[in-house]
Amino acid sequence: MSRNSRRTSRRQFTKSVAGATLGTFAAPAILRARNLNDKLNIAVIGAGGRGAADTRQVDSENIVALCDVNEKNLDRAAKRYPKARKLVDFRQVFDHAGEFDAVIVATCEHTHAMATMLALKHKKHVYCEKPLTHDVWEARQIRLEAAKAGVATQMGIQIHARDNYRQVVELIQTGAIGPVREVHVWVSRAWGWQSKEDAKKNHDRVFVTERPKASMPIPPGLHWDLWIGPAPYRQFNDIYFPGPKWYRWWDFGNGTMSDLGSHWIDLPFWALKLDYPRTIEASGPKPNPEIAPASMTATYEYGRRGELPPVKLTWYQGAYKPKIWEKGDIPQWGSGHLFVGEKGMLLSDYGKHVLLPKEQFADFKKPEPFLPRIASHHGEWVEACKHGTPTGANFEYSGLLTEANHLGNVAFLVGKKLHWDPTKMQVTNAPEAANLIRRPYRDGWQLG
Repeated sequence: MSRNSRRTSRRQFTKSVAGATLGTFAAPAILRARNLNDKLNIAVIGAGGRGAADTRQVDSENIVALCDVNEKNLDRAAKRYPKARKLVDFRQVFDHAGEFDAVIVATCEHTHAMATMLALKHKKHVYCEKPLTHDVWEARQIRLEAAKAGVATQMGIQIHARDNYRQVVELIQTGAIGPVREVHVWVSRAWGWQSKEDAKKNHDRVFVTERPKASMPIPPGLHWDLWIGPAPYRQFNDIYFPGPKWYRWWDFGNGTMSDLGSHWIDLPFWALKLDYPRTIEASGPKPNPEIAPASMTATYEYGRRGELPPVKLTWYQGAYKPKIWEKGDIPQWGSGHLFVGEKGMLLSDYGKHVLLPKEQFADFKKPEPFLPRIASHHGEWVEACKHGTPTGANFEYSGLLTEANHLGNVAFLVGKKLHWDPTKMQVTNAPEAANLIRRPYRDGWQLG
């Protein structure tokens, strides 16, 4: 496929979904029948851990249903929201779909898409924790279904709402450092497969290298078969549970690449208007078939996006850092983004940024803000549910971001530079990647 035809396909595909997901949407029937200023009725799927934190952010609305496979989490949440219906199987939440308008999905990564798709099929607004899905194919299906549903969606990348990210986007998009053809993103987290020595150095207790053979008694109140859900069945072992232990295992998560990648690659994805990578190449230790790596790199090549030039984005996690960082030529922040433009560089992290070299930008005047400043990521979603206003990390945007992040892991596992055809959803030079693009489900489970 030529570059021009690929861009045409991309435009055609985007046109089919953008109207519903990037702008306003028609309120679903359940909300049209109510005053849009009324409180939302919200169901929470995954009521413990991260889900408990999400729920506290929206509990000025009505929390009407709580679901968790761990009854301890469920009982703890019910003490805070005693009027809410309690369930352990998220599929049964939708037997009572008429009772709620919106859904928070905060399960483990391998069941995100399952619960989210059910919400979209029922035309419910959805807030889903990151990463949006467990594989590339799921990310595409969720994007498509969200476009059809026409509801308010948001992926849980709370940093997207902060002023610092918005200031960086404004600087990049107004040309403060000129056209950007190179960007580096690094995080210091080193969770995953590693030696005992590296684990000790990284203050990590997990250094197993293979799936545990021994099973352990299932804790009281934990519905293990439901926790496994669509993933391959594994005997209970506390190497997987509770979270975030599971996130290192390919069966249930994708390691740091998809988890922190959701937060950190978000900024260049937004600032540089990225969509589908043309190629993806990864490096690191020999892949472990069971556990995601503690340290790795992934390099993405993007073509032109309108007037924006092609750009190469490189991701580093754990022990790896950009060469310019290793040489000490920039401040050695533990995690960060470095945009390299024709007229200078911009270094940023979660809460701060600096234009480099400093002396060159001593008299620089920042552009007038053109992005809205918002009070909270969750609040933006609630407002969208009620009034049809846009959200910043809707499923059109976050689906593309998630798809790209997952492709970094696919490249790592396949071990070669991948050429990605987004229209066919195929790696054109590596048919062996197919089972990583779309992972098989356990019998009895399907998406939708």
